[in-house]
Amino acid sequence: MMKKNDWIMLVSILLISGLLFLIFTSFYGKPAAMVKVTVDGEVYGMYSLKKKHRIDINETNTFVIKENEVDMIEGNCPDQICVKHKNISKNKETIVCLPNQIIIEIIGGEESELDAIAK
Repeated sequence: MMKKNDWIMLVSILLISGLLFLIFTSFYGKPAAMVKVTVDGEVYGMYSLKKKHRIDINETNTFVIKENEVDMIEGNCPDQICVKHKNISKNKETIVCLPNQIIIEIIGGEESELDAIAK
């Protein structure tokens, strides 16, 4: 049978562990979001989603990172689907330019609200 001091010690340990858990998940919970650029299947570069950048890719495409979003602003492909694509900012979202074999992907950070799209 547990005595009063045993109960006090058990409750104190549980409170301290809960507090430590909250502190660590607040500061170290989500990894910083990165932008991974792949060209012809090779990693072209990794960029922070938090810093403002303007990146030219092989004189064919240009994208910008600003306000935690990625926007393809130029492309020399005929259909311009990559340029018309909405800005991306959530984990696993991508912009793809098939003619130039460029993939821009968000890695880490906030998850997308949608799991799947049905027609």
